[in-house]
Amino acid sequence: MIRLVLFDALFTLVAPRKPISTQYAEAFKPFFGTLDEGRIKSEFKRALKQLETERPAYEQGHETWWADVIRRTAVGAGAPAEVVEHALPTLVPGLLKRFSSREGYKLYDDALPTLKALQSLGIPTGLASNCDDRMISALEDLDALTLLSPNLILSSASLRVAKPAPEFFKIACERTGFSPNEILHVGDDPDDDYAGARSAGLRALLLAREAIATNASTPTLSGVMTNTSDEKEAIQQAQAQGHIIRSLSEVVDHCFSAKAQ
Repeated sequence: MIRLVLFDALFTLVAPRKPISTQYAEAFKPFFGTLDEGRIKSEFKRALKQLETERPAYEQGHETWWADVIRRTAVGAGAPAEVVEHALPTLVPGLLKRFSSREGYKLYDDALPTLKALQSLGIPTGLASNCDDRMISALEDLDALTLLSPNLILSSASLRVAKPAPEFFKIACERTGFSPNEILHVGDDPDDDYAGARSAGLRALLLAREAIATNASTPTLSGVMTNTSDEKEAIQQAQAQGHIIRSLSEVVDHCFSAKAQ
């Protein structure tokens, strides 16, 4: 029986209101002129992966962490390094503010109805996300935070550990007293969300809002090309177990099915 449902945040409950690369390009333009959005996109991804490795779980604080991401993205996209350094004291707070509210994010259409349906069934819900406090502020601004249990707002920044580490999910069990098998985690990342939760003993559903290209050499999930062998293996396992959903509304059906078993 499922007694708690945890949700990832980005690309599960919320999406960027406009592509992140577009929002960065808009923020960069007053300082550096027009930069190629394709380069901004690729350099942002590169910077993100670098910082996740160098300083996991927002080590040294999320503001300096994101300042480094912004710096590396801008310089990598072609902005002069000295101009970037001069702009950072104004640029960083502006981007941090944007992505802490509905200005930067929007809810998926199925997010609030799903949270409300679970609430009506008496199943508490929580957040389990590799994020900092700004995502929590954005969820509040989007009127979603009140539907999540206050003691189950789990972020990598506050816990100092990130998914897919089993320690991240272990904390959820400790805070509720539920056994791992009584907790369902829902997210869009094959490794962080599906494989991570399963390895900690939780139930898991993998959200694929876009079709998976099963005949492709590199599977596609949620519109993102997945390249690692771990991600491919997680997708294959989720497919084999029937654990892939296309909409959050299917979470409610899954909870009913689990109760009937």
